[in-house]
Formats: sequence, structure tokens, C-alpha cells
Amino acid sequence: MATEKDIRHQDSVCTNESRLHHKWYCNLKYLLVGIAFGIVFVKAEIISWFRIQEMFRFQSFHMYGVIGSAILTGMISVFLIKKINIKTIHGEKISIAPKKFNKGQVYGGLIFGFGWAVTGACPGPLFAQIGTGALAVTVTLLSAIFGTWVYGYFREKLPH
Repeated sequence: MATEKDIRHQDSVCTNESRLHHKWYCNLKYLLVGIAFGIVFVKAEIISWFRIQEMFRFQSFHMYGVIGSAILTGMISVFLIKKINIKTIHGEKISIAPKKFNKGQVYGGLIFGFGWAVTGACPGPLFAQIGTGALAVTVTLLSAIFGTWVYGYFREKLPH
């Protein structure tokens, strides 16, 4: 029987962990997909500080269109995974744990958005920005890593 603490922190448990073990070079496919995504991010100007600033100033639809299409793609994907029981490429079942809303998500979203507006970078495209030579973004990357560590350190003490 799950305890209240288990249920409260259910989002920290990965229920889709693969039981299969592969050689290290099998992970190269993820590197290649990451590089492809980085190229797409650069070409689509998703990593552009100017595009991000346009979005936060409500001057352009570009980023809203990208984010909206990503949300729509995610919604359709989750629907299909649940509806027709799609499995991983290795035949393993995919289970999506239910999430319970709490006010911390609003606070976290506001902090995330503020950091995104100030730095012109969100975590995904950071590496693509650094890859284009914007080495100042390394400060943002290190700050994101530090912020993640701080959150992990204080997580049990934060209100739920």
C-alpha cells in the first residue's frame, strides 16, 4: 500500500525505467537525435535571444507557434500511447503516472519563465546555444545545474 509520502512524491519515481541493458554505443542514437534537434533549433531560430525577447514582449507569434505545436504534438502522443497501448521500441509497456496539481507548480513556472526571460534560454536549447559559440550561456547552464541541486537539497522541506 502506497503511503501519503509516496503518493505526494510520485512524480519523482520513473515508472518507465527499462529493464534492458545495452552496450554503451547503443546510446549513440540519442546523441545523433540530440544533434539533429540542435540543428533544427538553430535553423528555426528557437534558440535566438531576440526571438525569445519578442515572445515575452508579445511582438511575434513565432515562439508561441513553436511552443503550441509542441504542446499539441505532446497531447496527441500521450493520447495515442494511452489509447492504443503503444510500447517502446523494445516492446516494453509505457505507463504514465497521474500527476496531482499543487501551487508549487505555479511558483516554479513563474520562476522558470522569469529565468527564461532574463537569460533568453531555457534548459533544452542551452546546449545548442553553447554549440553556436554563445559561450556566455555557460553561466546560465551552470546556474540551472546549481538551481536543480538546490531544489533537490531543499525538496523535502518545501511546502507541498
